[in-house]
Amino acid sequence: MTKEPAVRDLMEEIKAFNRERDWEQYHSPKNLSMALSVEVAELLEVFQWLTEDQSRRLPDAKKQAVEEEIGDVTILLLALAQELGIDILAAARKKLERNRAKYPVEKSRGRAEKYNELDP
Repeated sequence: MTKEPAVRDLMEEIKAFNRERDWEQYHSPKNLSMALSVEVAELLEVFQWLTEDQSRRLPDAKKQAVEEEIGDVTILLLALAQELGIDILAAARKKLERNRAKYPVEKSRGRAEKYNELDP
């Protein structure tokens, strides 16, 4: 689990919420991953059919919907990390380091190609 107090406290709050409702029995990595996928799809649904510009200037109601879905995604992602004993911040930092190596600034700045499509 993460050593970051704010994240650790939130993870404990989520765990307590689920324990109080006896929902831990349903929170296998498989089920949490599936639920996470559903919540990400609900987040995508808010942006479906919007232009790039519209997606950057959401009306209040849509922004509220995005906030709620981000909350759901965050809760499930933290629960999954906790269930598997993964330090979520360390995992993100490790992945960022790998991405730095795959996408060096001099090759990838302003480009959307995947790392294996960048010029050598």
